[in-house]
Amino acid sequence: MATEEVSKPLYPEMILKALEALNEPNGSSKSAISKYIETTYGELPDSTLLGNQLNKMKESGELVFLKNNYMKADPSAPPKRGRGRPPKPKVPLPPGTVLSPPRPRGRPPKDPNAPPKSPKSKATLGSGRPRGRPKKIPRSPSVAAPTAVSSSRPRGRPPKVKPQLTEVSVES
Repeated sequence: MATEEVSKPLYPEMILKALEALNEPNGSSKSAISKYIETTYGELPDSTLLGNQLNKMKESGELVFLKNNYMKADPSAPPKRGRGRPPKPKVPLPPGTVLSPPRPRGRPPKDPNAPPKSPKSKATLGSGRPRGRPKKIPRSPSVAAPTAVSSSRPRGRPPKVKPQLTEVSVES
């Protein structure tokens, strides 16, 4: 089976030859490259293989991908930067300087030999009142409920007044 293949060049070579032959100023699209390879070298074994090779060549810097077209990378062009802010340049240290290990992250562990702390009352800080909502004082059953002194009306919505029905005599 390996003897049937007749000196087909590798995909990167075929792609570079296609880009040279097409010689488009804005680069060549994936479909144009695949059509050129099909016409010159015969049918492509797999269309995804061409896409994978184009991506590999783009990642390695052999090709540049711009506006959905592939072109050869210009050797005089500056290397393409990644996204985001570039890191600050590191200042070289003078020779003979020993670096201390970086400070560990997180909260430091408790010292097992340290004496225990005395509990402090937190209510003595500030105004003398404890923080938050005051505790509900339970009411004993012997204490009567306090009545409203300011008005004689009961609490809540008053009951609906029903009209009095009067008897009507029917004479016949």
